[in-house]
Amino acid sequence: MTRTTSSKRELLGELLKGVSRLFYTTLAVVPANVRDQVGLAYLFARAADTIADTELIERSRRLEFLSQLKGQFLDDHIALAQVQNIQRAVGPLQQDSAERLLLERLEDCFRVFESFSQDDRARVQRLMRTLTQGMEMDLSAFPGKSAEDLVALKTIDDLDRYTYYVAGCVGEFWTDLMCAHRRALASWNVRHMSEVGVRFGKGLQLTNIVKDIAHDLHKGRCYIPEAMLAEAGLKPRDLLDQQNLSRLRPVLNRLVRMATEHLDQGWLYTMSIPRYETRLRLSCMWPILSAGESLKLVLHSPDLLNPAVKVKIPRSKVYQIMAVTTFTGACGYVGTAYWGRLRKQLI
Repeated sequence: MTRTTSSKRELLGELLKGVSRLFYTTLAVVPANVRDQVGLAYLFARAADTIADTELIERSRRLEFLSQLKGQFLDDHIALAQVQNIQRAVGPLQQDSAERLLLERLEDCFRVFESFSQDDRARVQRLMRTLTQGMEMDLSAFPGKSAEDLVALKTIDDLDRYTYYVAGCVGEFWTDLMCAHRRALASWNVRHMSEVGVRFGKGLQLTNIVKDIAHDLHKGRCYIPEAMLAEAGLKPRDLLDQQNLSRLRPVLNRLVRMATEHLDQGWLYTMSIPRYETRLRLSCMWPILSAGESLKLVLHSPDLLNPAVKVKIPRSKVYQIMAVTTFTGACGYVGTAYWGRLRKQLI
């Protein structure tokens, strides 16, 4: 390994470990020849998300900074002056030291990005152009920042478009990247498997939406469309009353079913990966099984609308999933049996 490659990986490792130790741990199982691309794409996405969430900056300015960041992925020209401008304006305002460090090192991240092959740069560019659309949609669709300014998405199509922007596109990126670098996937139909990968990503995002519903409501955001709520005789503001959880249950059941059906496609995607690509299989198994456990909590939580209670599977459960699948070598029979038991409790 050259000094340049070594220092590049040290930078990515330092930043990834800070912003998400769990993702850093999970990334270790990703095949080595695609690990840097996945890690850097995650860091760019986290940087964009941090920009969008920095409430000390006016919304119009955040949209401007997101536009500037997206502009770095339109072609192969990186305007370092704009990147430095984002660093100076957004970095010092971060209370989280890891996010502050990420913004401070954003210019270095772009230097790593420039070291990638042209094809890999193009993949990250496509991903970031789409992801930032989702963040711009967040800032535009939800103009407030508290429950007093609560706004909901209008239609199921809005929800579907949002889940594509912020997660479905990751399935496309992942598929394109893996097919380009893993010979075991050379026979895959990239277009078809990308579509399946989109379903995979949407399932994970729908899981996040239902488990984080109370937190989002109190930030003025209701991702459950008004049309779905109206079918249950509810309005977005009704969800601020925890007593309405029972009335919301039919809507939640429908969303959990939608998420599970997407994740079913994710499982088919995972089982299409040859058994000997153990690392690649594990990197897909873990998020699906973790999402299934989260959806099970959503269905049974009496405090889903209580913002003081975080619906989250314990870390011990995550490690159990990792252990069972790893020790069995990503065995399809074992994993499918686990997923099958889970989904019977969800649908």
